[in-house]
Amino acid sequence: MRLLLINPNTTVSMTEKAAIAARAVASPGTEIIAATSQTGPASIEGYYDGAIAVPGMLRELKQRQAAGYDAAIICCFDDTGLEAARMYCDVPVVGLCESAVVTAGFLAQRFSVVTTLERSRILIDNLVQRYGMGGRAKVRASDIPVLALEDPSSGAIGKLRAEIERALADDGAEAIVLGCAGMTDLARELQSIYGVPVVDGVAAAVKQAEALVSLGLSTSKRSSYASPLPKPFAGALADLAPTPARASVSMGAWNENPA
Repeated sequence: MRLLLINPNTTVSMTEKAAIAARAVASPGTEIIAATSQTGPASIEGYYDGAIAVPGMLRELKQRQAAGYDAAIICCFDDTGLEAARMYCDVPVVGLCESAVVTAGFLAQRFSVVTTLERSRILIDNLVQRYGMGGRAKVRASDIPVLALEDPSSGAIGKLRAEIERALADDGAEAIVLGCAGMTDLARELQSIYGVPVVDGVAAAVKQAEALVSLGLSTSKRSSYASPLPKPFAGALADLAPTPARASVSMGAWNENPA
């Protein structure tokens, strides 16, 4: 199967790091196609950055249709544009946050999500509530700008470890979820240090996407995620306008009027 891993920010080094992590856990025969958005912010820290990033991410989904992919992974822990992508695609689309917290729920009664900045903590806490894990999870910020995770001299790793230690001591956490795609390369080392499950959203999303494809399941096109209705879009977004007969990504024709 072919999985499209889209980084909705424009930092190529982060895409490359995530692709390495994805390929490390992918099953034999699974191809990871990594893509970086060509427009938008260098990192996504909160609602504004996320909103600006969505059009570029949707363009990557659109432009890579011809090559075909069996599922897509939105490679940002904010699950940036996830619901829009599910409307756009007729293949499964998974996000890092949803995949990670569901996985953590299989492993522990209580867990903590450790993310970057306070503004991201609030956004992710809202996602955790939406995904039904609010009563089992606490979300913590480690005061790390996302791009600091790309700089070994930034001190980011020390801050992250200190916040994990507080989560274990103060929250009663039985597992840790790493709340940023830029932390993906740290999961195994941290799990070894602390002796509890450490869930990386990239790895969790790859396995979730593989499972959905293997089960022959895809996003329902009834109501919530029905394909966008055809209409003109103006200005710089005109290329994203839905058309009456959309080509499928890989699983058949679009159904604009599902039964």
